[in-house]
Amino acid sequence: MALSKPKDLILQLTSAYFERLYTSPLKTKAITSCIIAALGNFISQKISGAKRFNEDSFLAFALFGLFFGGPLPHYFYTYINPFVRNPLILLLIERCLYTPCYQALALYMLSMFEGSSHDDALKQMKKLYLPVLTANLKYLTLLQFINLKYVPPILRVLVVNLIGFCWAIYLAQQRSKQTKATK
Repeated sequence: MALSKPKDLILQLTSAYFERLYTSPLKTKAITSCIIAALGNFISQKISGAKRFNEDSFLAFALFGLFFGGPLPHYFYTYINPFVRNPLILLLIERCLYTPCYQALALYMLSMFEGSSHDDALKQMKKLYLPVLTANLKYLTLLQFINLKYVPPILRVLVVNLIGFCWAIYLAQQRSKQTKATK
């Protein structure tokens, strides 16, 4: 009996998530992305052995997830799915058009959310953009293809955010290294 309690809780949470996903997809994806991005940043800070928890970075990742990490992929997939059914073509569009723009936005907005000036945010984005974009295209393309080919459209943003969890850890590490190098 006691072993069924965690199982019941997981089923209830999953059921509630799917219900919210169908009734309020944008809000659900935004909040989910916020939590996943913040958790990725938190874990990145713990892995790196930071002596002091960087609240600005944590909040920046949470805000980015809330305002961009959930809504942008939601709208991208919502509007492109009726026109592009072939997963390879969708992958090509996603990797060649969406990803470069999204990566630039992520680097810039994370800096802005941390309180950097426009010029400093642009400077950091320019330093990190090509290495981060190259790593994204190199390491995440296969995962993204699997997502587009096998995951139902309603769950794609969730899968993108779960992939993004690992990516947030990587991105936070890269930004931290770059920040330490400029000090």
